[in-house]
Amino acid sequence: MFEKGNIANTFHGLLLIALFTFASFYLANLEIVKQLSISPLIVGILLGMVYANTLRIKLPDSWVGGIKFCTKQILRTGIVLYGFRLTLNDIYYVGLSAVIVDVIIVATTLLLGIGIGKILKMDSETALMTSTGSSICGAAAVLGAEGVVKCQSHKTAIAVSTVVIFGTIAMFLYPIMYRTGMLDGMSNTAVAIYTGGTLHEVAHVAGAGNAMDPNDSLGIAGTATIAKMIRVMLLAPVLIIMAFMLNRARASIVGADSNVQTKSKITIPYFAFGFILVIALNSLLQYIFNASSVKEIPLNGAIEYIDTFLLTMAMTALGVETSFDKFKQAGAKPFILALILFIWLLVGGYFITNLVVGYFN
Repeated sequence: MFEKGNIANTFHGLLLIALFTFASFYLANLEIVKQLSISPLIVGILLGMVYANTLRIKLPDSWVGGIKFCTKQILRTGIVLYGFRLTLNDIYYVGLSAVIVDVIIVATTLLLGIGIGKILKMDSETALMTSTGSSICGAAAVLGAEGVVKCQSHKTAIAVSTVVIFGTIAMFLYPIMYRTGMLDGMSNTAVAIYTGGTLHEVAHVAGAGNAMDPNDSLGIAGTATIAKMIRVMLLAPVLIIMAFMLNRARASIVGADSNVQTKSKITIPYFAFGFILVIALNSLLQYIFNASSVKEIPLNGAIEYIDTFLLTMAMTALGVETSFDKFKQAGAKPFILALILFIWLLVGGYFITNLVVGYFN
């Protein structure tokens, strides 16, 4: 990647992705895009995919190292820095009910997605990536899982696409359900936890929460975001468990093929531990500076901006590696799986939230 003699070409690849990322930030700040709550990450992968299916053929092969660097090292750095958006105080503020709802939803959605993927006879990696995106925190979860699953870039892009489609639908659907009285059987706290516990992206939760409670006078918008961030915290333990499970599965396949007991090197997602440590550090900083929220911690805004830029670079690089031919090869199954999981989150999440919140109240 940064081998002697190829450093300049690698930087050319990095510069190309950086330029696309700047363009993504510009487009994401356009009023029409902001109203749709579409983040620079999503704009980045779309721009990358447009490039991949038009001018990608003219890209020098020697520049590919820079693109790969974005999908690996820069991606993992972005996931670690994502921890600066969270503190342990978030858990305390919302309470145990939100934690339990999030844990149940993440676990059941993952297991359901893996099971349905087998029934649909899907590629196991695509099914796992799609399920991870639906169960935890959308694109960020897919990017985190990519570092553990180590699948092909187009499978990551497909999983992100499902998150974009169904997460955006949910962002508009939840406020409609709230305004038409379909959620009248829930308290405001339950509505907030339901929204944060079942919508895909943090941006989707923020958009839906603000549509239901523009001034946060009912506490829905703020509580929904915190419930979502608790769900984001589950990314680290899920990735660690996923790494050990995948390692065992791969080791058994190797052993079966060779008829020899083979020791397989365990792939440990160290960036997941970094993510946890950063959350702990951020919690300490919040205490030291007596900040009421992460936004008031010194330099937090700058770090969040840098982190979003790095994650957008990673998403853009994934888009650049993804052609529509690969989407055709994947077929409709990933989107069928994502649709089923969307319905599960919508219906199953409603009953889980009512049951758990009702028990604690």
